[in-house]
Amino acid sequence: MIRFKTKALASAALAFAFAGGVALAQETAEQPKPPRETWSFGGMTGGFDKAQLQRGFQVYKEVCSSCHPMTIPFRTLSQPGGPEFTEDQVKALAASYQVTSPEPNEKGEIFKRPGTPADNFPRPDGYPNDQAAAATFGKAPPDMNLLAKARKYERGFPWFVFDALPGLQYQEMGADYIHAILNGYTHPDDLQWNLYYPGHKIAMPQPISDGAVEYKDGTPKTLDNYSKDIAAFLSWVAEPNLNERRRMGLGVMIFMFVLAGLLYFTKKRVWEKAH
Repeated sequence: MIRFKTKALASAALAFAFAGGVALAQETAEQPKPPRETWSFGGMTGGFDKAQLQRGFQVYKEVCSSCHPMTIPFRTLSQPGGPEFTEDQVKALAASYQVTSPEPNEKGEIFKRPGTPADNFPRPDGYPNDQAAAATFGKAPPDMNLLAKARKYERGFPWFVFDALPGLQYQEMGADYIHAILNGYTHPDDLQWNLYYPGHKIAMPQPISDGAVEYKDGTPKTLDNYSKDIAAFLSWVAEPNLNERRRMGLGVMIFMFVLAGLLYFTKKRVWEKAH
């Protein structure tokens, strides 16, 4: 009787596992993971491409900024390792926006003024807060400041094992996700159906298509280029000190390896003298 129950339990467990595997396979087939792309800032020694970041900012300014806020100061665009616009370009860009002064004037009134490099990018016109944006769109468009860090997905076995190891993590999942979402509008008759968005229904209609932005450097005006450039730009926005952090981390690792070697040979020499 016990042996029979054991066999029955084992059969039930196998059936459950098989059913779960089939369900997982169906779910994976219906909800594919974003394709892994190649990024200049990937890996331990990668860095941002200045020209790509400038193109990505152009896409943000001409397309995304009409709905999505981006809470960073204008002056960030001129810092090393980023788009590296000149100070004059940043001043002219900031002055083209009207920002709300944090201090009232002599009459105690809050007023609008041209922006300065120290100001943050203002919210989109007509949407002073998330509540106002949600009333229009049904859901407030997310701030793009940390979008590339917030958007993640499970890469599955065996990659998640390596992602848990210091120094080996794949940190470009956010860029992959953004690129995939912008290329995931595969039903022309339904502009809110997205192949890579969970559940396939996304609140944002297809925001950009081929030919929407005229690149100043002659880069082809394709959706693939637009999505890669904005994904790279938002990755930089989320972590503008990435290049410096990686240089510092690489230096620390080299120092630790050299120190470990010196300690090993010192210990070996000491033990040789002791014996």
